[in-house]
Parts: sequence; C-alpha cells; structure tokens
Amino acid sequence: MVNNILEFEKPVAELEKKIEEMRKFGDSYDIADEINKLEEKVIKLKHNIYDNLTRWQRVQLARHPARPYTLDYIQMICTDFVELHGDRLYKDDKAIVGGFAKIDNQKVMIIGHQKGRDTKSNLYRNFGMPNPEGYRKALRLMKLAEKFNIPVVTLLDTPGAFPGLEAEENGQAEAIARNLLEMSRLKVPIIVTIIGEGASGGALGIGVGDRILMLQNTWYSVISPESCSSILWRSWDYKEQAAESLKLTANDLLEQKIIDRIVPEPLGGAHKDPLYMAETLKKILKEELNKLIKIRPERLVKTRLEKFGSMGVYEE
Repeated sequence: MVNNILEFEKPVAELEKKIEEMRKFGDSYDIADEINKLEEKVIKLKHNIYDNLTRWQRVQLARHPARPYTLDYIQMICTDFVELHGDRLYKDDKAIVGGFAKIDNQKVMIIGHQKGRDTKSNLYRNFGMPNPEGYRKALRLMKLAEKFNIPVVTLLDTPGAFPGLEAEENGQAEAIARNLLEMSRLKVPIIVTIIGEGASGGALGIGVGDRILMLQNTWYSVISPESCSSILWRSWDYKEQAAESLKLTANDLLEQKIIDRIVPEPLGGAHKDPLYMAETLKKILKEELNKLIKIRPERLVKTRLEKFGSMGVYEE
C-alpha cells in the first residue's frame, strides 16, 4: 500500500502510521488521550488537503489504482447482471464491459470501460483502452436497450481509445463517430458518469447522454495533461500547468455546463470507502432515472441534441 500513497497524502499517512504505533503500546489513559488528539489532527489535515486539491492532484486521485472500476460498481449497485460479449462483427473487447442489470427494480443496460488491477489483468483489459470492436459492442448493447425500451447507464474510465495500428486499420475513428451519432438519437434515457479518467474520444465514444454526472475527484478532457504538456512544451515536465489550463475537473466542467451534476466522494477519494461511494452513486442514478423515464422519447432526443449543440458556444 505504500506505493499507492500519493505525494500530497504523505503527511496524513505519517500521522496515521504514528497512531498505529501508539496503539501497540496499550490502552493507558495518557496514550488514549494523545491518540484522540492525533486522530482529530488527521481529520483536520485531510480536510485541509482534500478540500484544496490542485487540478493535477485530482488527476492523480482519478488514476489511483485502488479506485473502484466499472465491474466493482456493477457488483455493488446492481443485481441480476448478465454480461453480453462481442460486437457481432469481429471479436469481444475486454476493455469495455456491459450487459443487462437492475438498479433495485429498474432495468438498465449498463456499459463501461474496465481496467485491470495488476499487470496480467491490465494486459487482458488493454489498460482500459478500447479498440473499435469495443465501441461497436457498446453500440450493439445500446440498440438492444432501445429495442426493449430500457435506459442506458455508461461509466467512463479510460486513458483514451487504443492508438495502435490495428485499431486504426479496423476503423477506430469511424467506430467512435458512429457512437456519437447513434447515441445522440437513441430513443431511451442515457445517463453518463465519469468514474475515473475521461480522456478524449476514448471516453466520448460512450459519453453522449441526457445527464452527465462526474465523480468529485475525476477528470474529463480532450487530452491528458501529459500529452498536452508534450505538445505545448515538448516535455511532460509541465503537466501540472497543463492540467490548470485544461480546466478538466468536475467543478470546472459544471461551471462550463459540460456536465450536469457532481457526485460527492468520501474524504480522500472513492477508494477510501467504495461501499459508501457506490451507495451515493446508486442513489443519484435512481434520482436521475426516475426523472428521465417520464420523458417522451422524442423530447429526450430533442433535448439531448440541444444540450450538446449548445456546448462551446460563446460571444465576444
């Protein structure tokens, strides 16, 4: 776990380590009183750190290897999940998972990017970077949901679409573009939630929806801070400045009206209390679904097109 402690979290980790060491000495009154004081100090320090994170620090939290991924949320939020495989054209992409499920009594088609927890599983999941067949699988599932009048829920967490030669040869750009077109006119409710990284077209390929939610410590941008830094400064050393300029956090995007709602995370990030995080997300998803399922399909599509059509409009 030491390797999972981020640089700005080290003061908290040191205090927590000190508390653990003191507990080994026994339960005398003096030690217990000192432990209580240190615990209060830890809580204050956490608030001071996590309430004032820079944009780059939020990017780091979004990438934390212990954060819940799509299948984790499905397990904690949904029942009766039936995973569906393949795009019916080429093969099954393990970087995107999806299938029918229930959120309490509401049937949904839930789709999301999936990363691995270690080297072996990351290779299996291609580090959460989909190939064209992944986007085609996602679209197949969305059209299936439309056929049975079932809402779609997507969970975004990817460093980007796979940029390999084979992916380009198989039509990566076309697959993403096709999803943008088809999702914009899908006649069932779509709720999109950024649960980790939302990078470029890789995220947007399953990111068109009626409601766009974003977990508190996630990022969503046309380009990663590192790539932006390498283009503008010919070096990754300016990634922190790039993150500030990109304005890629949940607060930034809510202000710009790119997203609709921020989902609060536990103090320290979603990985600190995954069950609490899942319950919070479940509650918000149910609220949004209950609103959207009452809207007529024609109105849904019209509002969705207007929503995305108004993004980026400005006056001089």
